[in-house]
Amino acid sequence: MSDQKPRLFHDESEIVRIGEGLTARTLPRSDWTHEAHLAATTFLLTRRPDIDIDRQLPGIIRAYNESVGGVNSDDEGYHETITRLFLHGVRLFLAEADLNQPLHELVNELLLSPMGRRDWPLRFYSAERLFSAEARRKLVPPDIAALP
Repeated sequence: MSDQKPRLFHDESEIVRIGEGLTARTLPRSDWTHEAHLAATTFLLTRRPDIDIDRQLPGIIRAYNESVGGVNSDDEGYHETITRLFLHGVRLFLAEADLNQPLHELVNELLLSPMGRRDWPLRFYSAERLFSAEARRKLVPPDIAALP
């Protein structure tokens, strides 16, 4: 498993900038990191009840990718299984978290939790299955362990 330390956030405005930048397609591509993915997901789940995240998140990410010059293909861009898995993980985390704390502290706790680790999906999926074109196109079931 990865020992790479996450980049933590210093204030709520960083999270808001990422979340709003994603939806407005103004976030610089270089800022769309693993940490930003989880910050944006947390922001959308906790601060944007007007967005139906289950229905709209794939389109939001695909449109953002294209707006910064990326493509959504079998090899790059939007990844359905990873997106759905981390969305599930963020929800698991939020179900047990103190939602009254500042947003950046909440996101930092998520990033330091098992669900926030870059390699969390590999607890449930083999690399071969997770990084397949099929898993990028649609949600595929895990082949190592059931999701919590």
